[in-house]
Amino acid sequence: MGRVTGKGFDRVVFGPGSGVLLVLLAWLAGCAPIQHEMILGTERLKPEQRPVWPSLPETPRYEYLGQLLGVRNFRISGDESLRTTRSALYWLAGIDDETGFEPERNLDLQRPVSGCVDREGRILVSDMGHAALFVFNPRTGEFDIWRQAMAGQPFLAPVGVTEGGRGEYFVADPELRLVVRLDAAGQPAGVIGRGELERPTGVAWNPEQRLLYVADSALDQVKVFDRDGVLRHTIGKPGDQDGEFNTPTHVAYARNQLVVADTLNARIQIFDAEGRFVRTLGKRGNLIGDLARPKGVAVDGEGNLYVVESFHDHLLIFNREGQFLMPIGGTGQGLGEFYLPNGVWVDLAGRVFVADMFNGRVIILQFLGGDG
Repeated sequence: MGRVTGKGFDRVVFGPGSGVLLVLLAWLAGCAPIQHEMILGTERLKPEQRPVWPSLPETPRYEYLGQLLGVRNFRISGDESLRTTRSALYWLAGIDDETGFEPERNLDLQRPVSGCVDREGRILVSDMGHAALFVFNPRTGEFDIWRQAMAGQPFLAPVGVTEGGRGEYFVADPELRLVVRLDAAGQPAGVIGRGELERPTGVAWNPEQRLLYVADSALDQVKVFDRDGVLRHTIGKPGDQDGEFNTPTHVAYARNQLVVADTLNARIQIFDAEGRFVRTLGKRGNLIGDLARPKGVAVDGEGNLYVVESFHDHLLIFNREGQFLMPIGGTGQGLGEFYLPNGVWVDLAGRVFVADMFNGRVIILQFLGGDG
């Protein structure tokens, strides 16, 4: 039996000798259409049982919502009257009874590095372990894996991913030395930066001016392309002065400003939409709130800035004025702990997603409001 990468029961295909199973499963599907629902692992917890930060008796500002792991985030929903029959047939077919997928380890995240949430509510996660994008759809219960960068060319090391202005996605692949354009279904739709990028990592979209910002870690620059892939201008050069970079990695655009993780300069730099330097944030150091290896950056609807401090395994939170508010994390595998985290992104519902890279998961937090 083979598998078409991605969705559940409807995407499982069978090889020679499986005709009887195919007939039985088709009959079962006809009797009870298979539907999936997405779970985060906290559905059975009461609100007061979910971890919060800061902890009580302080006023909580963030609540743990759950985690993304891969196919384990999905389970079969629907008519329970056929569960016994379905379980037997799934066992014969080699399909997991809970998820409705073949139980293969390559359907779980390995090294998630970054992601985004699109206008449809789908959660896209780039995974360097798989060299692919994992696509989670909480609304429909669908799950997919996008592997193709170009016709005949799979991704090699996808990192930054952002949604563009026409239901498309831009994915930076430093090994391909390109930004790949995908359509809404994840199909290759062109490339950006051929011959102009050396090691693209982070990407961010400016919807007002229809510009794509690309952090080039090797050239110590942020390059700015229009939607058609034409290079409009370049921000920065190698160095440690204002407006200069030493291995920029991740970028975010929000509130008419571009935020850049200037990783080996151990700081965050902020520019206006045209690329003019505005200010820096953070300083090199070993205290909580200091920066050693800043990577993922994101800005929420209230202007709070999130910085992944990968060296110390923390998510650091600053307010819109750049004041340090609080950390979440520390080294480990438990709830609220990270192991070499990389990317962070937010959505319109106030959720904060952290790519906990070496724990092979994405942690989801809910911002509860307030100053920190």
